[in-house]
Amino acid sequence: MKWQQVQDGPSAVYVVVLDPGEDPVAELTAFARDRSLGASQVTAVGAFSQAVVGWFDRQAKDYRPIPVEQQCEVLSLIGDVAVAGDGPTPHLHAVLGLSDGSTRGGHLLSGRVWPTLEVVVRDSPAELAKTHRPDIGLALIDPG
Repeated sequence: MKWQQVQDGPSAVYVVVLDPGEDPVAELTAFARDRSLGASQVTAVGAFSQAVVGWFDRQAKDYRPIPVEQQCEVLSLIGDVAVAGDGPTPHLHAVLGLSDGSTRGGHLLSGRVWPTLEVVVRDSPAELAKTHRPDIGLALIDPG
């Protein structure tokens, strides 16, 4: 992973480029914690050699994995970074394009970058906290 800060100040902007084989969830989590990001927006494009997205099952209160075991284009990756119990944590959703033109999408659980993933992270001076909601089974941003 390589990165460059392209805007200074309290609303910093970073361009993060992931290398082949890297897991975007792990790398962006490490980046967010290293930079102490507290309220950021994330967008990205690129491709994966394989990925797993998830659909949240309300009954089970957990993500149902949807494996994508082929090369796929990252048509859209959006998300945020907020502070959870263990530090800054990205929450990422992806739409992945397959070779036949179909798509798979959901919460990005894991992936393997190939050949690149180009990420823009826009931070803000605020800090948003995620609070675990046992009734839902997720940690959600609590604006308040």
